[in-house]
Amino acid sequence: MAYHKTDHRVSFGDCDPAGIVFYPRFFAWFDRTFHDWLRRYGGHQALCERLGAVGIGLMSADAAFRSPARDGDALEVRMTALDWTGRSLKVEYEIVCGDRLVATGTEQRGVFLVDNGRMIAGDMLRLKDIVDGGG
Repeated sequence: MAYHKTDHRVSFGDCDPAGIVFYPRFFAWFDRTFHDWLRRYGGHQALCERLGAVGIGLMSADAAFRSPARDGDALEVRMTALDWTGRSLKVEYEIVCGDRLVATGTEQRGVFLVDNGRMIAGDMLRLKDIVDGGG
């Protein structure tokens, strides 16, 4: 199981007119945390080159907003890779402000290849092998 975290200080530009973080920002922070984690293994582009892939991308995403985040809040975005399958990886996130749970989310990610001009899901277990130190 992989674990990674990033920190983010909420700024005025993250907020909607009500003064709370605008919901798409949470998805951007999930994505940033995932790609920051990939840097441990060379980063997105280097991994795609090793895998012969055009991208390690999103297949689905979901979030639940538990309490508001506001301008100035110091957030911690926690990522856990939960479930590797042959064609996808389920990733879970928690965003906290101190002891307060702000949001949770999940993503389903895949390794995308081009085969005969079509985009297809590649073998996600090849990426798992790299992450586990075997590749």
